[in-house]
Amino acid sequence: MSGADNVVWLGAPAFPEAAGGALNDTRLRANLRRATGTIRDRRLAATAELDDWEELRSRAAEIKRRTLRQLDDHLLRLEEAVSAAGGTVHWAADAAEANRIVTGLVTTTGESEVVKVKSMATQEIGLNEALAEAGIQAYETDLAELIVQLGDDRPSHILVPAVHRGRSEIREIFRRTMGEWGRPAPEDLTDDPRDLAQAARLHLREKFLRAKVAVSGANFAAADTGTVVVVESEGNGRMCLTLPETLITVMGVEKVLPRFADLEVFLRVLPRASTGERMNPYTSLWTGVTAGDGPRNFHLVLLDNGRTASLADPVGRQALSCIRCSACLNVCPVYERTGGHAYGSVYPGPIGAVLTPQLVGVENAASLPFASTLCGACYDACPVKIDIPEVLVHLRAKAVEAERRDRLLPTSEALAMKAAGAVLASPRRFSAAQRLIALGARLVSRDGRIGHLPGPLAGWTAVRDTPAPPGESLRAWWRRTRGERSTTVEGDRR
Repeated sequence: MSGADNVVWLGAPAFPEAAGGALNDTRLRANLRRATGTIRDRRLAATAELDDWEELRSRAAEIKRRTLRQLDDHLLRLEEAVSAAGGTVHWAADAAEANRIVTGLVTTTGESEVVKVKSMATQEIGLNEALAEAGIQAYETDLAELIVQLGDDRPSHILVPAVHRGRSEIREIFRRTMGEWGRPAPEDLTDDPRDLAQAARLHLREKFLRAKVAVSGANFAAADTGTVVVVESEGNGRMCLTLPETLITVMGVEKVLPRFADLEVFLRVLPRASTGERMNPYTSLWTGVTAGDGPRNFHLVLLDNGRTASLADPVGRQALSCIRCSACLNVCPVYERTGGHAYGSVYPGPIGAVLTPQLVGVENAASLPFASTLCGACYDACPVKIDIPEVLVHLRAKAVEAERRDRLLPTSEALAMKAAGAVLASPRRFSAAQRLIALGARLVSRDGRIGHLPGPLAGWTAVRDTPAPPGESLRAWWRRTRGERSTTVEGDRR
């Protein structure tokens, strides 16, 4: 399997083209601005309540970094603990193997449908599509995921996948397609959030009660006890994790924690960073199987799918510390204006810009590391202190190097940088270039602003309002006003 196949619907079109279309969608931008602003404010209020918030961030970051250094040992301990508790552990090297394992497990039960808890890992491997090819229908039970599924859409946010949809759009989706998947929406359905939620509850309840197989992801798993954890806000996860006879959990290998006691830190930082809540409304923990309580069969699928390759990168491996809180999306000025679909990946926003290229290969997602202003807001918001700007710059260098290797001739950018180096290396050439730039700018500027530049420079001025450079450089002004003999700045004479 090639790297580009590891994550579904990747990179078509590349980010710059996809973002251009999103920027022109005023309704999308309004939805994003309202949703991300609300979540952002709630997060700030919730974290401000804790005097030790920064200490918690540092502790969470330290646990994650330490875990990654001994990931193989912790995974083997997890397998041993889960097996001892009556569960079965499967190892999947890539998406294809994970899909084969899950499809085979469902087929063995004789069932033709499963209910699902919201899971980024199963989206990553395209599990729903793989199950459909095997004649198995997967029903999403998270409200936002249900909206996406009924609308034949794609998620655009880690926490709220349907953030790009307005209430009236959701009502129309429910009225138009809900009946094709089960219980139809009420004829008098309004766009009031309570009515929409009630319609979803009635629609899903019959699926919860008849489902024999459930598929979930995992937020964390404790290696010492074999305990798996899912946190959610609606209760649908609790229904899927307790009612069916068979539970299949697909978990990225980076989700393991060394000790059950480590959950104390993460169950404090995750809800505050993601939803701005003090604690998750539903936190489900289970260890293997227990007679008379919950599923009779538990399968844990440990998914690699490019993660160990990322682990080998001393800078890039930081992305594996991500706990999928989405705090970085909610503060990112790029995401707020383009939305998640522009990233072309299951993982949107800043974390997607650093995680996806590592999972699928930088050459297959070369535009994503450049989908950032490097403002650093994502690092400030991250509860596990992933230095996303550092990883972005690191991956940009890799993308440039990959392009350089694949080309027979240097790029226009490389030629421009080489020319700039030659000019900056000589004061005489630099002074001459300043004069030429000032002269050229006066010819194309209007009202002190540069209009449209020709040729390859048109891409710069097409999206930027650039001030024209001054007619006189600092060096020229200094010589004219202070003379050639002046070598120090006034007021700094020693």
